[in-house]
Amino acid sequence: MDSFQVIILALIQGLTEFLPISSSAHLILPAQLLDWQDQGLSFDVAVNTGSLLAVVIYFRRELATMFFAWTGSIATRQHTDDSKLAWWIILATIPAVVFGFTAKGFIETHFRSIEVIAATTIIFGLLLWVADNMANRQLTEYQAGWKKALVIGFAQALALIPGTSRSGATITAALMLGLGREAAARFSFLMSVPVSLGAAILVTKDLMSSGEAIDYQALSLGILVSFVAAYACIHYFLKVISKMGMTPFVIYRLLLGGALCAVIWL
Repeated sequence: MDSFQVIILALIQGLTEFLPISSSAHLILPAQLLDWQDQGLSFDVAVNTGSLLAVVIYFRRELATMFFAWTGSIATRQHTDDSKLAWWIILATIPAVVFGFTAKGFIETHFRSIEVIAATTIIFGLLLWVADNMANRQLTEYQAGWKKALVIGFAQALALIPGTSRSGATITAALMLGLGREAAARFSFLMSVPVSLGAAILVTKDLMSSGEAIDYQALSLGILVSFVAAYACIHYFLKVISKMGMTPFVIYRLLLGGALCAVIWL
C-alpha cells in the first residue's frame, strides 16, 4: 500500500471503531468498491493497536482503578463498584471469545460481502434508533449488573458479522436494558479493551506464522493515524452524545445501506 491508502484505511479504522457504524464494514468496502489490495495481517495489527492504545490511554484512570479494585476483590472477596464493573466487563467478554473461536472462520468465508454489509447496516441501524428512542435510559454503568452485562456481551459477539458494529450492537443492547447514553457508550468502550487486546494477540500470532513481509514505515504511520483518530472520536463522541443522541448515526447507516443496495442492484 502507498501512504495515501495507509492514511485512509487508518482513519477509517480510528474513526469507525468506536462509532456505532461498523469499522469492519468500512475496512472491507475500499477493497470491494475501489479494487484496493487486501491490507494484510500486519496492517490489521497496526490499526487495531492504534485504536486499542487510544481507548486505554483515554480511560487510563478508570482502567487502573478497576484493575486494582478487581485484584483486591480476589484477595479480600469484598467488592466495590469498580471491582463489580471489572467483573462484569470480564463476563461480557466471554460470548465474543466463544463465538470468535467457533464461528470466525465461517463468518469470514460466508459473510464478508457487500450484500451482508448492506443488510446488517440497515437492520442494526433501525435497532439502534428503536433503542435510543424507546428505552428507559436511567442506569449508569455501575448499575448494570451481571445479567445485563452478559446480554451486552452476546450483543458484542454479533459484531463478528461485518456491518453490525461492535460499538453499535453493545450500545443498542445497553440502551434497551436501561443504561443512559453516556453510560452505554462508556460500558461499550471499556468492553472493547479485553476483546481488542485478545484479537491483537491472535492476529499477531497469525502474522508471525504467515511469513508476511512487514513494511514498518507503513505500520508506524497506520498506528499513529489510527490512534489520533480513535482518541479524538472517543472524546467528542462522549461530549455530544447526550445532546444529539444516536439519530445522526442511524441516518448515516440507512444512507450507507441504501447506497450499498444501489451498488448491488446496479
